[in-house]
Amino acid sequence: MNRSVLTRYRVMAYVTAAMLLILCACMVAKYGFDTGADLTFVVSQAHGVLFMIYLAFAFDLSSKAKWSFGKMLWIMISGTIPLAAFFVERTVRAEVEPLIADRMAPAGA
Repeated sequence: MNRSVLTRYRVMAYVTAAMLLILCACMVAKYGFDTGADLTFVVSQAHGVLFMIYLAFAFDLSSKAKWSFGKMLWIMISGTIPLAAFFVERTVRAEVEPLIADRMAPAGA
């Protein structure tokens, strides 16, 4: 597995998680204070597109790491739970980096 697969996933995990937090703040402003409906619409559309990209990268990483369907599903769903993607990304990185290091190790060592 290439390091770029992990890097793409990590970037999208952080971007998706940050956009979800911004979307939550916009929803509070829209429904709690009756303001920011236009901003909420724009942020929700942007988050939707970014989440689809996140799903594609999470699937790519999961398939290359040969994870079970349940684990892949949990990683994908973590993008819908505020703050969860930050924590899941850390565990994914800790699990995948040894796989990358093993692949990059010299054959005779």
